[in-house]
Amino acid sequence: MRDGRLTGLPSLATSFAEGKSEGGKKMYSLEIVEDTIRIPAEYIEKGKSLSEHVDRLAHDAFEGKFDDDGNYILLTFDHELQGRGRIIHGDGAIYQKVRFKALLFTMDGNEIVDGAVSEVHEFGAFVRIGPMEALLHKSQILDEQIDINVGLRRIEGRQSGKFLAEGTAVRARIVSLSLNPRYPRESKIGLTCKQTALGAHEWLNEED
Repeated sequence: MRDGRLTGLPSLATSFAEGKSEGGKKMYSLEIVEDTIRIPAEYIEKGKSLSEHVDRLAHDAFEGKFDDDGNYILLTFDHELQGRGRIIHGDGAIYQKVRFKALLFTMDGNEIVDGAVSEVHEFGAFVRIGPMEALLHKSQILDEQIDINVGLRRIEGRQSGKFLAEGTAVRARIVSLSLNPRYPRESKIGLTCKQTALGAHEWLNEED
């Protein structure tokens, strides 16, 4: 449980925050954030503390979304109310400033990242990178013709026999990055493996 949902969350978040991309840049970071949540009127009861609701409302407001700097907010915890909230005329809700710890996931264009093939299609493969899905188009996999067998969920080079399958660990470079703040899961991320030291981890181990 976290804040009642995840036991040991601070240590788990810290271990995530230590993860780095191939270039040494941290893809995960643990930050202290201040922002505002909306507490609906039905949560405001005489004799009840607003802190009873802040955890769930903060989770709903921030997690699974991008912040203003393009960081994806994986989870939040240790929420603290800051001062008194304010009521906007005609709304009835309280707008309350909160401070909390947030585990963030960050990607940059041209960055080298590690992920795993999650789906195989006629047009290429989707690669899971942290909480996001990126497209590895069939034209960006190998410098040779490839065969795609969707039924077997496998992409294979005709000459080398190198292949990708669902679950294959890969290293790739981000060549296009278009984040969708409103619908984060619809963000467009394009990858390539057609450069030196990129491709399936198994290929790279064979080259060492």
